[in-house]
Amino acid sequence: MLLIRGRAGGTELTGTLYEPGERAPSFKGAPDEGTPYVWVCDAFYEVASGGQVQQVGDEEVNVAFESPMPRGFETRDDAIAAGKEHVRTQFARVGVDARDVDVDVIQVEEAEA
Repeated sequence: MLLIRGRAGGTELTGTLYEPGERAPSFKGAPDEGTPYVWVCDAFYEVASGGQVQQVGDEEVNVAFESPMPRGFETRDDAIAAGKEHVRTQFARVGVDARDVDVDVIQVEEAEA
């Protein structure tokens, strides 16, 4: 299992990449069981009012969350690249320049999960 974490503006977002042999969560919309790599992460966007208030840098931003959209990939490299892009995109959706997002890929041992 890999965690792909983005940090910017004093906040962070972490998604999970399940690798072959690991049990990815199963729920409506999950990719086919035959997909070796499964990426799951929250998605959110800025709203004018309502939602949940998040501190991003010096600003308070109202965000609404979407249901996690699991995505399946055939290769580890494609899955990691998509995870990094997803994290950067979420920050961009609340006004943070994607180039300002620091992204880490963290290997999690099964005993830690």
